[in-house]
Amino acid sequence: MGISLKIDDPALLSAMQALCTMVREAGGRALLVGGCVRDAALGLQAKDLDIEVFGIDPAQLHKLLRGRFPLDVVGQAFDVIKLQGLPIDVSLPCRRSTTGPDRKKLDRLCDPSMTFEDAAARRDFTMNAIALDPLTQDVLDPYGGLRDLEARTLRHTSDQFGEDPLRVLRAMQFASRFDLTVAQDTVALCRTLTPDGLPQERLFEEWRKLIVKGLRPSRGLSFLRDCGWVRYFPELVPLSGCRQEPDYHPEGDVWTHTLHCLDAFAGERSGDEWEDLVVGLAVLCHDFGKPATTKVEDGRIHSRGHETVSEVLTRAFLGRLTNQADLIEAVAPLVQAHLRPRALFEAQAGASAIRRLAREVGRIDRLVRVARYDHMGRPPQPFDGFPAGQWLIEKSRGLGVEREAPHPLVMGRHLLELGLEPGQRMGAILKACYDAQIDGAYATLEEGLAYAKGLISSPGGKRL
Repeated sequence: MGISLKIDDPALLSAMQALCTMVREAGGRALLVGGCVRDAALGLQAKDLDIEVFGIDPAQLHKLLRGRFPLDVVGQAFDVIKLQGLPIDVSLPCRRSTTGPDRKKLDRLCDPSMTFEDAAARRDFTMNAIALDPLTQDVLDPYGGLRDLEARTLRHTSDQFGEDPLRVLRAMQFASRFDLTVAQDTVALCRTLTPDGLPQERLFEEWRKLIVKGLRPSRGLSFLRDCGWVRYFPELVPLSGCRQEPDYHPEGDVWTHTLHCLDAFAGERSGDEWEDLVVGLAVLCHDFGKPATTKVEDGRIHSRGHETVSEVLTRAFLGRLTNQADLIEAVAPLVQAHLRPRALFEAQAGASAIRRLAREVGRIDRLVRVARYDHMGRPPQPFDGFPAGQWLIEKSRGLGVEREAPHPLVMGRHLLELGLEPGQRMGAILKACYDAQIDGAYATLEEGLAYAKGLISSPGGKRL
């Protein structure tokens, strides 16, 4: 396996070549490292470049680059320099010193005299420990990263892997993104690590990459179970071994079903990262409630009400990973309602039921995607194309609620104009008006105002 760097952006290519030439003329060596080299080895386009500079001290490098590029500096010792306006990060090789009685404090120390082999030993995986000299096209691969890529194997670079336990979750998302099998010695090493002390946002970022970038999310989650880290995400643990009715789920237990659903989702991403994150997380979480609700009755396996329990567990799972309330509020209703598209289709439900669903979930188009992947995740059962989803999309589109909840026609300002004072009664009447609008009692503002006047003037309305 060779490396052929692909850079379509002329400005990026020119800046890279100029930077590397400047470093060489100053007596140093600039190497492309990390993800851009890995991606090039896989035949992928390079978009972000990481350049590691050897043989030049931090102050000299900063002065050299400052004369040609506008810079952003990260780190107390100029150990990471970002070129403004260009996706290029420039760094110096660093050693880590372990201090303190608990041996958990890690201080980065720049050392331009390090060899690439020594510097690469601190990288997480062999596929990320390859370097390319863009001026000579020399490839440096001291830990066999190209060999592992060719074998579709994800392997840790050295025993220093354990310096950052987050690398376990990086293994999860890398295995998924590049469809790799994690080496057994790496799995064993990961079993010795724990996520203690890792910040919430770092954990979530690896889950985000699994969802929005994973080619086969099942690879990553299978690794998570193999290395024992699934126990740190307790909503996932009981999915393994939770039986399902074979007539509906010939694929096996809930864990197996969830993995099939995620792989189906990954094969049909929209390309909009936010939309895919919302839908993908809902697919991951949609059956969290089955272990708590599964029962055998008359020889059949049922999980009645599992969607309600799933929503509660989804909020708990996501709440530990992120403080993004808008994300949690987008995902949880999809989990709660993931059975509704088929139920409404089978009942040939009317406009009011579809409007109510739109009010509950906000985006029916997202819900249909979640339900679709739920139905796709049942091999070898043939997938029927999910006609319920297409039916619901067409009906909701005709009602103008495919991508948003119905907008209330009667607003607080209208009730103020009718002489109603702000307070609990106004809130109750606004809710009653909106409920009536959803149920089809009126379709225009004029009709809605007439309805509101009736509530205000009626004996029952006075009690609202």
